[in-house]
Amino acid sequence: MVKDQFEQGCMLVLGGAKSGKSRFAMDICNAFDRKRIFLATAQALDREMEERILRHRAERGSDWLTVEEPIEIASAIRTMDKQDTVILVDCLTLWLNNLFMTYQEDGKKIDRNIDDLVRQLPDVRGAVVVVSNEVGMGIVPENQLSRRYRDTAGDLNQRVAGVADRVIAILAGQPLVIKNAR
Repeated sequence: MVKDQFEQGCMLVLGGAKSGKSRFAMDICNAFDRKRIFLATAQALDREMEERILRHRAERGSDWLTVEEPIEIASAIRTMDKQDTVILVDCLTLWLNNLFMTYQEDGKKIDRNIDDLVRQLPDVRGAVVVVSNEVGMGIVPENQLSRRYRDTAGDLNQRVAGVADRVIAILAGQPLVIKNAR
């Protein structure tokens, strides 16, 4: 149902923490008979994250090329995107966190990175599946930085959804098609 007729372009997969969005996105990509590239935005900044990254890499297996890129994901997509590839970007909210940590108060640099990604996605030659957390359904964060992050994540998701061919929300492991432009 969801993969039907999705052969080229961009799909955005949204959901909350532990909603099943990454598993769903991986299943979509595994259905392709193409070179599979996992574009990882996570960084192993502590032992728990290091173990999580290793566990996920083992789950993907050797059929996947893993490329770790915490900041320049638009450039990485441009470099790796070909008609015979499917790229799984996991995930935009970790990438946004990396941008916040790298550029801190320089909102213009954060915005430039987001603009670059949003301009890149409509031009993909192969298929790109992008995973992102829906962070705007929870409580209002108590501090300014957290509110700025939540608001920027919401804007990022809206902009990527606007250029994506398909948008799928994952709730309790179940896909809900929000947009199907093809």
